[in-house]
Order: sequence, then structure tokens, then C-alpha cells
Amino acid sequence: MKAVLGIDTSCYRTSLAIAGDGAVYADERRLLQVPAGHRGLRQSEALFQHVGHLGELSRRALEKAGTVDIGAVCVSSRPRPVEGSYMPVFMAGLMAAQCMASVLKVPLLETSHQQGHLRAALLGSGFAPVGEFMALHVSGGTTELLRCTHDLKEIRVIGGTLDLHAGQLVDRIGVMLGLEFPAGPMLEELAGPEPQRPSVPTAAKGADISLSGAENRIKGMIASGSAPSAVAAELYSFLERSLGKMIEAGCAGTGLGDILITGGVAASVRLRRTLERRLKKRGALVNVYWGQPALSGDNAVGVALLGMDLLKEKEVWGT
Repeated sequence: MKAVLGIDTSCYRTSLAIAGDGAVYADERRLLQVPAGHRGLRQSEALFQHVGHLGELSRRALEKAGTVDIGAVCVSSRPRPVEGSYMPVFMAGLMAAQCMASVLKVPLLETSHQQGHLRAALLGSGFAPVGEFMALHVSGGTTELLRCTHDLKEIRVIGGTLDLHAGQLVDRIGVMLGLEFPAGPMLEELAGPEPQRPSVPTAAKGADISLSGAENRIKGMIASGSAPSAVAAELYSFLERSLGKMIEAGCAGTGLGDILITGGVAASVRLRRTLERRLKKRGALVNVYWGQPALSGDNAVGVALLGMDLLKEKEVWGT
């Protein structure tokens, strides 16, 4: 069996995966530790933790994959596929990938964290793009509406946030409520019924949205003694309405009728339900495809699959 070893070292998760031709042989991840009450880590702190995780995750991934023939190592060496995209945390994965490729005597391939997210989301989504499509990448470090070619080689931003990212907003509100970082799963579990009349207004201009105003309004709810369940419900209602406006504007502006949604925030079952319902209610002419919840957050599965795609295209395997 031929396969590619993928590595991704994002801001809050160290990930290794081994995959080939749509089959995932190993998927190992470890969340970075954020001190209680903190809303994140410095890049130097995150980099240090990645270096400490990579050896153990590599051993576990190789043990799980067994006798597969690793033909290449693929790594996400930057956040996005654009000039100048850079974050120090990705250097941990790049250095590990360079060493592994050298020891294994196989090609070293590079991609971006964002492309890895999108490729992982396609796995099991029921969507096999043949032309251009839209994608919504919504996480702690990205809230972008994208126009993508079917092979993910060309990705153009057509909308996004003007300030905070959606995942940042979720985590900030969660930490205010005393939840651990990352707060998404616990905040979703805490959320009560959807508000009949949402009190936090959206701020959108075309396919661009603003989230900082919502943070201030929800801070006010917490300060005034609103129940945590009501605060969480209001937050998810705000996200559903804001992201819905982004998608509607993207459809109108591009004429594209398919959208793939991924990222850590997109793992929310509640958001999936309410966002699709909103789009249908408003008559948006768009087919919505979601990445599997387990593959929506940061992972190296998509990186490994992209490596496999590149190898097949370039015929690197040889005879």
C-alpha cells in the first residue's frame, strides 16, 4: 500500500497522519495546553510544545499504519497559499518533515494549512468538485469565504471578517464564562434554546462581516447577569446569521452554487443545523457540503491526502 505521511503544526494542535487514495491509515493529534483563564499561547510557547509532541506522535502514527509504503512526506509550511503567509509554529512541522523525508529517502512536499483543511473536508462530504466552488473556512485563526478551483491549487478570498475570527469570539466568550480553552464544544453544550428575538445585531457589508461589536454586546450580557445558557445561545444565533449573510453575498457575487464548509467552528452540530435552515428559509440557491466533524478541526489528514494528489499528478512513485 502506498501512502503519504502528513504533518501539520497549527497554533493549537500538533497533527500527523498517514493516508493514501482516500484511505486514512493513521491520524494522531495532540492539543496544545493553554493555562486556565488564558485565551491562547504566544507563538514561542506553541512552537515549544509542538517540538515536544512530534516525536511521540510520529511513533504512534507509524505503528498504526503498519506496513504501508510511505512514498513522500507532505507538510503544511504556512497558513495560506499566498505570498508572505507565515507563522512561526509551522516551522516545527517543516523541520520535522525535512528530517523524516531525508531519513526515509522520499520526496518532501509542501502545502498550506488552509488547503489541508479543505482537502480533509472533501473526504466523506459527498462533494466531488469538477469546477470552481465556494468554501467557508471558519476557525480560531481564519474566517474567510473562498473561491476555489476543483483541485485546490487556486484559492481566492472573496469575503471574511474585518476584525475577530469566529473561533476567537467563541473562545473569548467561553473563557469569560469560566470554560476551558478551546471553549467551542463546552459552549455548545451549555447553550439553551435559540433566542426568539436575537438581541445581538450582525454587521455585514457584502461578504465581509465584523464580530468585535458582538463581543462587546455579549460582554454586556454577562456583566448584567444573563444566564450562561442564554449567552451561549445568543452567540450561536449571531454566528449563524453572520455566516449566512457571508454565504448569501458570495452566491450573489460569484454565481457559484456549491459551498464546502470547514474549520473548527464548523464542527458545531448546532451551527450546522441552524445555518442550513437559515439558508433554505431565505431561498439561497446553494448546495451546502460539510466536512466530517472529526476532520473539521485542525488535522494532518488533508495534508497527507494533498501529498497523495501531488504524487499521483507528478508520477513521483516511479515504476
